[in-house]
Amino acid sequence: MIYLFSGNDSDKKIKAYEEFLESLPEETEMFSVSRNDFNRMQIESLYSGSGLFFTKSAAIFSNIFEYEETREFILDKLDLMGKSSNYFIFLEGKLNKPILDAFKTARAELNIFELPKDKLEKFNNFLVANAFGRKDKLNTWIYFRQAIDKGVGMEEIIGVLFWKIKDMMLRKDFNKFSEDELRDSAAKISYLLPQARKKNINAESAFEQFLLEMF
Repeated sequence: MIYLFSGNDSDKKIKAYEEFLESLPEETEMFSVSRNDFNRMQIESLYSGSGLFFTKSAAIFSNIFEYEETREFILDKLDLMGKSSNYFIFLEGKLNKPILDAFKTARAELNIFELPKDKLEKFNNFLVANAFGRKDKLNTWIYFRQAIDKGVGMEEIIGVLFWKIKDMMLRKDFNKFSEDELRDSAAKISYLLPQARKKNINAESAFEQFLLEMF
């Protein structure tokens, strides 16, 4: 059994998530799973059957889809989790359509909480671009995820980053990246979305791969 709580309306999402946890039978054994304590064998044991000392268990995943290595494993196992009598609960930010479709295929209960467009906080896309210009890998990724969570489109993020790269080349700002590196990154990012669509690759994953290659 799979239950998904996602979206950018954090207040409503957390409230629904907490109410759901309170509704579970008292004898349910809880397991919290994050990237830092991600144990594939433990997860497989949970959807394979009941434990020795408890009849029902609940695995609670937090922001597991932010990371490619955990995201791919979970997507591959969703069908088995959906058929299990144990609970698999996901607390996530805003998820893209392919991931939501995978949850639907696995017959998950979807609880999506999105803020109305007029209430979305405007995100400063230049935070991503400026962190990239400083060759600050961590904050480039953090700002990128924040932008996605606030509903910024991939076209906007890539557009402002392409502008930043071209601006650095025009100003001959080669303190962090060489001219060849900037030229190569400009070429790669200009074709990133078309190539992702052509190869049927998730655009966010393609962008994360681009960042890994650049740093």
